[in-house]
Amino acid sequence: MNRTTLILSLLSLIFLTCNTQNKEHDSNEDNTNLIYRDFQEIKEDGKLRAILAYSSTSYFLYKGKPMGYEYELLERLAEHFDLELEIIVSEDLNSLLSELNKGTVDIVAYGLAITTERKKKVAFTDYLYLTNQVLVQRKPENWRKLTLDNIKERLVQDPIQLINDTVSVRFSSSYFDRLQNLSKEIGGTIVIDTLKGKLATAEIIKMVADGEIKYTLADKNLAQINASFFPILDVSVPVSFSQRIAWAVNKNSDDFLAKINQWIENEKKRNDYYVIYNKYFRNKRNFSRRVKSEFYSLTNYQISKYDSVIKENAKKLGWDWRLLASLVYQESRFDQEANSWTGAEGLMQLMPNTAQELGVENILDPVDNINAGSKYLKSIYDNFEEITDTVQRIKFTMGAYNSGYYHIKDARKLAALNKLNPNVWDGNVNEMLLELTYPKNYNHPSINYGYVNGIEPYNYVNQIFERYDHYVNFIKE
Repeated sequence: MNRTTLILSLLSLIFLTCNTQNKEHDSNEDNTNLIYRDFQEIKEDGKLRAILAYSSTSYFLYKGKPMGYEYELLERLAEHFDLELEIIVSEDLNSLLSELNKGTVDIVAYGLAITTERKKKVAFTDYLYLTNQVLVQRKPENWRKLTLDNIKERLVQDPIQLINDTVSVRFSSSYFDRLQNLSKEIGGTIVIDTLKGKLATAEIIKMVADGEIKYTLADKNLAQINASFFPILDVSVPVSFSQRIAWAVNKNSDDFLAKINQWIENEKKRNDYYVIYNKYFRNKRNFSRRVKSEFYSLTNYQISKYDSVIKENAKKLGWDWRLLASLVYQESRFDQEANSWTGAEGLMQLMPNTAQELGVENILDPVDNINAGSKYLKSIYDNFEEITDTVQRIKFTMGAYNSGYYHIKDARKLAALNKLNPNVWDGNVNEMLLELTYPKNYNHPSINYGYVNGIEPYNYVNQIFERYDHYVNFIKE
């Protein structure tokens, strides 16, 4: 074989290999939408898997409570469908749609602008609200000493002034697409600086306020609420027409999409729908209070001002401190002066007799209350030695802390009578607590401690663990 023939053969081989790889890539792209769950599969599973962003308006932790526009709406959606909500926090906002099409999640609960290109990949719900994109830029350092006209002279007032200048946005965002189209419309190049997908829009806005980048684009409602905290920002220059903001589901989930759209239509008829929107995008005072707080997860990695004493006691218990923190929140919402109609007081809602037995002099003292409450938890935990699974044992402990050890003992007896596992809380003993609200069960000869309002410990344990899942999302060990 001569040299020319050899080169041609190699080129032919390279072409065939590349062509095969391209076909495989195209095939994979074509098959992405084959992995999906429609409403029936979601209902059978009992879980709604949603991906959203960890940001100042979507999903965050404030004073021990998970909050956010998307989060609150998702809770209502899951409750409407009688589903457990499983939240996945996006690691990369550029990959939201690919995660959906891989089948990792059922819904992208993030404010996505409905665009022609995106509609090729996913199905959008009916819009949640309308907005438009604006330019986010920094006023001069001495802006407070300048007149409005002087400030305007130093700012971009028309997108055409961005020609040959740089604007920073995420790559796969609608802002990136808008900048590309804007360059064509104004007949000049706008240099696009692409940022990492892990950065939420609010974080990028802060980068402009801090002088790290010169310009960015943002949805008007998000830009305005952030500018209320960073007055050095100007967000007055529009760069787009009105856009519809919506969530996304897989293109093959037709029934799921139809049911979500029906829910959205009904929600828009309720005042609550607009109250939730205003809470996160209009209430500037509350936004400022959150951002300034040391118990705001985007500012600080604290759950409460009692974290240090909670951590000390969690070590003695052998628990994750975030789990104990969730229990304290459940009891008092971190209000050291909290009291209940039963007479329970303080952060861990100790009864006066229990506090006295534990040697507590001042039941409202935060340190004494948490120390004593944790000591009481430890004594209950030690009574469940026969339960070998640690998580189950903790759930029994929490249930007993809420309703009393002997009611849990009765529920375990009732579980055995009904051929359930008395050493498993979930789906076994917790269900028997619900049954102990009925006379036929609490009057049974084997039951010694009578009636119990079983829904209280049932929900108590569930809610603590649900909140703990949120804490794990926000507060890393």
